[in-house]
Amino acid sequence: MNVPTMAELAAKGESPEILFWVGCSGSFDDRAKRVTKAFVKILNAIGIKFAVLGTEEACTGDPARRAGNEFLFQMQAMSNIQVLNGYNIKKIVTACPHCFNTIKNEYPELGGNYEVIHHSTFLQQLISDGRIKIEGGVFKGKKVTYHDSCYLGRANNIYEAPREVLQALDADLVEMKRCRTTGLCCGAGGAQMFKEPEKGNKDINILRSEEALATGASTIAVACPFCMTMMTDGVKNKEKEAEVKVKDLAELIAEAQGL
Repeated sequence: MNVPTMAELAAKGESPEILFWVGCSGSFDDRAKRVTKAFVKILNAIGIKFAVLGTEEACTGDPARRAGNEFLFQMQAMSNIQVLNGYNIKKIVTACPHCFNTIKNEYPELGGNYEVIHHSTFLQQLISDGRIKIEGGVFKGKKVTYHDSCYLGRANNIYEAPREVLQALDADLVEMKRCRTTGLCCGAGGAQMFKEPEKGNKDINILRSEEALATGASTIAVACPFCMTMMTDGVKNKEKEAEVKVKDLAELIAEAQGL
């Protein structure tokens, strides 16, 4: 796969159209890596000049800040900002709402000012501009439900872009009762991803997965690696992984295009 780094482009005196911020999940988690690859395939297929930071990319600091370690967050953020500003980065696209929210809304106060776009919005723009053409109707008539990520929806008011991507696939979008502004968290935000849940009547991801399964959809669409993990675990808990698949928007687009 053709994945150039910023260092390689800078050495040639070139600059990319976008910097693809991969994030920790997209780099290291085996399931999320498939999303990264799907997004890269789409970018390569339509000829968008992009680059990644590679080994120069560190965690944005989102989990550290949410867990209360402000000092670690600022260290990680300042280190990233130094690298980004060193390459004179202007436009960043990421497939992780946590990275998106942190770089977009929290880096400016530390000197990192960039145009930051989540990949759901970016894909929707490419479809609207006619750069991504979806034919063949792979998902025509198939029931798909969409789970709103907290950091996309409530934190950044991005509700329609992911749904427009699904509508472009010609899928039959069935909403859960709790969606958009009243959507339910998958249970992984606020650094909860990295610990066992507190005792209660039911794990949040199990509850959310039950709501998704109740729609009768054969695909649960997500736009966040944390949501991907939690919803996949929930579907497995209900022993429905053979019938119901949890997929990222980028994977669905790549599949529809036969990439």
